[in-house]
Amino acid sequence: MKTTYFLAICCTLAMYANGQSKDSDILPSVPDGAEAISLSGQILKSDAPNEKTIASYEAAKADYDANPNDADAIIWYGRRIGYKGEYREAIRVFTEGIDKHPDDARMYRHRGHRYISIRDFDRAIADYEHAAKLIEGTDNEVEPDGQPNAQGIPVSSLHGNIWYHLGLAYYLKQDWDNAFRAYQNGFDSGRNGDNRVSTTHWLYSIARRMGDEERARKVLEPISADMEIIENFSYHRLCLFYKGEIPVDEMLADGGDNPENAAVAYGVANWLLVEGETDRAYGMMEELAGRASWAAFGQIAAEADLAAR
Repeated sequence: MKTTYFLAICCTLAMYANGQSKDSDILPSVPDGAEAISLSGQILKSDAPNEKTIASYEAAKADYDANPNDADAIIWYGRRIGYKGEYREAIRVFTEGIDKHPDDARMYRHRGHRYISIRDFDRAIADYEHAAKLIEGTDNEVEPDGQPNAQGIPVSSLHGNIWYHLGLAYYLKQDWDNAFRAYQNGFDSGRNGDNRVSTTHWLYSIARRMGDEERARKVLEPISADMEIIENFSYHRLCLFYKGEIPVDEMLADGGDNPENAAVAYGVANWLLVEGETDRAYGMMEELAGRASWAAFGQIAAEADLAAR
């Protein structure tokens, strides 16, 4: 682990031990009304949530108000706040959860996600590395969906999500070795095809960025067109694209502004980059970085690549 991440973890743990959770300790400074600042310096604000999102938030808040020390109530309250686009407030709530339940890995898992949303990758890494220590030797568990898929079947787990988001945070720092390590652990924690295609997409992308063609080819071997996928169709299609089973034009046919299409657009742009089509790749990333769905992982990854070039 790099020294900066180790220091971030030590400082974070010391803050909890001292019972401190001031905004200056847990949040980067942003202009009034903003949630984050993009890696290119753009002020990022969230749109007003829809009625369904508000109703779910109000139900979670009522439960939290009635049970403010209950870990599940805190987690769902923080998650629903995040779904409203209030990522900084969600971080405050999960920090409260950490103060009350310092050994509950779920608090770090969810707070780390929102640190990624606001582009605070070092704090995200610190949270997820600590969460990974907390789950050592524990049984994995299904993580309930806040926004259920069409079949209403949760496809992710606590361990898998910790490793997945830790890998993403390292990827966004272009720390390829640690990113691959985390995603490999995530793949090994996977329980279904959805987990395998999502982690394989990132394992392949990382291996290509490392220039390891043999490793990139090998991680695609378990992927097939007839896999049972419930939710992660975009990642499945990307993996088949990497195997040469879907043409690039077909991958780009749907360019809507949403997280799923952001994942596809970034995956194709990254593939073009490692294939040597630099101008086309960065052009796609610039378009992607300007979309409205600024919390989408594909958009954040595009920002990170543009900032690093």
